[in-house]
Amino acid sequence: MKRLLVIAAVLLLASCGRQVDLKPAAGQPLPVKPLMAKSTPTPDDLLTIPTYAKPDRVDELMKRSEPRKQDPFDLPPPTGGGAPSLPPGEAQPATNDTAPVTPGD
Repeated sequence: MKRLLVIAAVLLLASCGRQVDLKPAAGQPLPVKPLMAKSTPTPDDLLTIPTYAKPDRVDELMKRSEPRKQDPFDLPPPTGGGAPSLPPGEAQPATNDTAPVTPGD
């Protein structure tokens, strides 16, 4: 019985791999030509993965450690690096103080 189930499962799995040329459904036309396209794309054109969707992988290993080049755009903030102060009337940031709190503070 188990052998029959295994054979049936293998046959069902093998039948899923059948490939046929793509055609529009009966009575349905192909998609219309996109506005900027030169011609109407074929089903093969529509199924082709564009290069930006699957870029080439670079497997080059680093042979030795090298320092990074100077980045001319890696500049400190114009205010000297300090955080900007809050405008008057805004709440102060929360702290991690665990001291007891009295109502009305």
